[in-house]
Amino acid sequence: MAGTLYPPSRPQSVGEILDAAFRIFRATLLKCLPYAGLALIAGQLPNIYYLATGGVAAMAAATYQPLWWVLYFIGYVISVLLWSMMLLRQYAVATGRGAANESETAAVLRRAPAIVLTWILMAVAIGVWFIPAGVLHGAAIYGAALVLAIPATYVGVRVSSAWVAQLLTDRGPSASLTHSWTLTAGSFWRLSAIYTVAVILLFVLYLLSGVAAVVLALPFARGDIAVLTAVSTVVVVILGAIGAPFYSALALAVFGDLTVRREGTDLAQRISAPVS
Repeated sequence: MAGTLYPPSRPQSVGEILDAAFRIFRATLLKCLPYAGLALIAGQLPNIYYLATGGVAAMAAATYQPLWWVLYFIGYVISVLLWSMMLLRQYAVATGRGAANESETAAVLRRAPAIVLTWILMAVAIGVWFIPAGVLHGAAIYGAALVLAIPATYVGVRVSSAWVAQLLTDRGPSASLTHSWTLTAGSFWRLSAIYTVAVILLFVLYLLSGVAAVVLALPFARGDIAVLTAVSTVVVVILGAIGAPFYSALALAVFGDLTVRREGTDLAQRISAPVS
């Protein structure tokens, strides 16, 4: 396994996991940018549609309407599949194989329903905790949401490795969530620290991306709000595409550490075999 980035040979500290994520990210960034860029564009599918058919006013008026939700879900599914292809590309490079026996595109499309269902179950497992806040009104909603965020965060951390488990071990959606719950047992605070640092780094990245987008868009807009919005969106997609490969690299690094920590190095070595 010399010269490979994944899996780790032993349990790692918080700093070592973040370092492993950065090393996977640097080694795979250029190979992953096409997937990341297309995923971000897919995530903007409703806005792109309404901007193209009616401009900024139509986009604002149509937000959360039935067609908006249909387009949002389609874009969400496309994004999930592209993120999954990106993670498998990172996995192949990080394990030193360069390419899997089956291309990441074919592997993801073959398992697309299971992958999407895994993401939906993860979202439901987290979002269901906020349902009680929906029956409240006014400021009480925010107070309840803040309290309910505590169990939602706990569940989110516990199921956070389900996606990677589904892709690398070919488990079904429910089995992937169960496997993630088992792997993350006893690691809540350590994982919380890892994800907190990652969120801060990504927040800074997207903040800088937003500022850069406005600065770069102003010379082209010449006071035209529609042009400013369009140019800013393009710049944000280009700059924001860098963040997605870091998230998937972190998810891969965390899963590798949890696998070694909970199940032993031998199993970690076995799951590094080509995904069929």
